[in-house]
Amino acid sequence: MKKTLGLALGAGGARGVAHIGFLQALDEDGLRPDFVTGCSMGAIVGALYCAGISPLKMKERALSLKMGDLAALNLSPFRQNGLMQMKKARKIVLELMGGEKDFTSLEIPFACVATDLIGGKSVTLDSGNVIDAALASGSIPGVFTPASFGEYPMLVDGCITERVPSRALYEMGAEVIVAVDVLGDLITDREPTGKLLNTVLRVIDIMDTRATRSKRLMRSHVSLWLEPDLGDMDQYRMKDLDLAYKKGYELGKKKSEKIKHMLG
Repeated sequence: MKKTLGLALGAGGARGVAHIGFLQALDEDGLRPDFVTGCSMGAIVGALYCAGISPLKMKERALSLKMGDLAALNLSPFRQNGLMQMKKARKIVLELMGGEKDFTSLEIPFACVATDLIGGKSVTLDSGNVIDAALASGSIPGVFTPASFGEYPMLVDGCITERVPSRALYEMGAEVIVAVDVLGDLITDREPTGKLLNTVLRVIDIMDTRATRSKRLMRSHVSLWLEPDLGDMDQYRMKDLDLAYKKGYELGKKKSEKIKHMLG
């Protein structure tokens, strides 16, 4: 009997475009997941995919994006606990998705993770408005205003506690779990510029990488951990998006037969 397949799409900013290429390759090879989870950019890609939006349509929109298309400055950043707001990003996702969606309306069961600032823990979002949940999963602390969602008044980026949300897939019932980590190990020769924001982002990256590395070693339920070779691509700059797509696609093509074998 064929086993069920779960895909965990990790955080990664601009590097997350690799998820789109990976999904396109799996689609072409007849591999469709039974469950999907995502974190940050992986949550946005995963939500769109589970809503029935094709990877090719996502690719077309993603490759045309510029940083100014995604975020707008907050007029009162200290009062709103963030330099930017995600109204522009929400509009783009809404247009791609073709309207508001609830988790119950998705074609494939989906969940995403965020970090609860008050409870200090990772939370799984799997009910309510899908777009709001996915954006909450990507609310980088200090950069974006924390999101209010359901019973959680202050949610920030899920990568703070769980960059690649494989645990949720296990709880959803996936038998074969494929985790895609587009960030990989920390780029150690990159010096943050003098801007405060860049220093904050660098600190988050260091903490995130260390936590992910230790958790990866302990996750016996992960069947296959994959990392596309994206070199020194900067996740915070909208450059080399076509390269990210290509590397994700190549990884999917390379591993599709292995995944089929694991599924039986």
